[in-house]
Amino acid sequence: KRKVKLPTTTEDSLRDWITRGARKKSLAAYLESFDVTLSVMQHAEDISRIATELCEDAWADGIWYLEVRFSPVLHIKGKLSLVKVMNAVVDGLSEGERRTGIRTGIIICGIRSIDPTTSLRLAELCISYKGRGMVGFDLAGQEDSYPARDHAESFYLIRRNNIPCTVHAGEAWGPASIRQALHDLNAHRIGHGTRLVEDGDLLNYVNDHRIPLECCLTSNVDVGAVESLDQHPLKFYFDQGLRVTVNTDNRLISDTTVTQELALAQEHLGFTRSEINDLIIMGFKSAFLPYRERRHLLARVLDALEKPIIPF
Repeated sequence: KRKVKLPTTTEDSLRDWITRGARKKSLAAYLESFDVTLSVMQHAEDISRIATELCEDAWADGIWYLEVRFSPVLHIKGKLSLVKVMNAVVDGLSEGERRTGIRTGIIICGIRSIDPTTSLRLAELCISYKGRGMVGFDLAGQEDSYPARDHAESFYLIRRNNIPCTVHAGEAWGPASIRQALHDLNAHRIGHGTRLVEDGDLLNYVNDHRIPLECCLTSNVDVGAVESLDQHPLKFYFDQGLRVTVNTDNRLISDTTVTQELALAQEHLGFTRSEINDLIIMGFKSAFLPYRERRHLLARVLDALEKPIIPF
């Protein structure tokens, strides 16, 4: 329809190509897949459709609340404006909510390797959509050579407007990256945090301040952040009392779902069924939603899990 050149000619072979980086544990091939997925996400109609279908897929996986994070600046090659990109996503998610009953929220991402001025534009865009589906701001991308502190102005603006924020940190780079995310950007959550295990003092700080870690088992193995699932620090964090959540990171490219990630936690890290329930509860506790809405949603979850209501 858009005359986009794809690397293969059939659906099965395209799926195989998209996920090859994850299977081969090749970071270069893993990242190359994004070039293809982004190439078909440059028109409003397509973006809306993908957002709606994401809701349907998540709902089929048993997801009640879905935070969708993306960087609008990666979707303007087809001459869309940032506002039109956002409107397309909002419309698509709204349709997905209508069709399924899922609840969604948008997290706008700045990109480390793109200049801080662009992050500031995205922060302003984020603020303009407050109350219209947007729930948070993020900083993603290559940690090494692109320090988080370079984007401090964007996060200052976000915090001044009472918007929650998270930062990808401690995935490919060490604890210093997490320290910057917390102390230079004042992140409310940490994306990945795989390398936090290397700094006991910082780990205690994260634990004491109940800062959630957004852990992604399959993705971390796929990109070489950990050698294997068995060596992932998620269970260690959990046993230390940290607030940890289980996430997919990249559903398509890592070929995974939340259900699959939880199953991997049980199979490879020894989580019991009760502990899996605790992971689910911590995920809802960490949601970027107003307290009352979060508590109402958590009450439904606890009822479904047949657990008593517990204080935050």
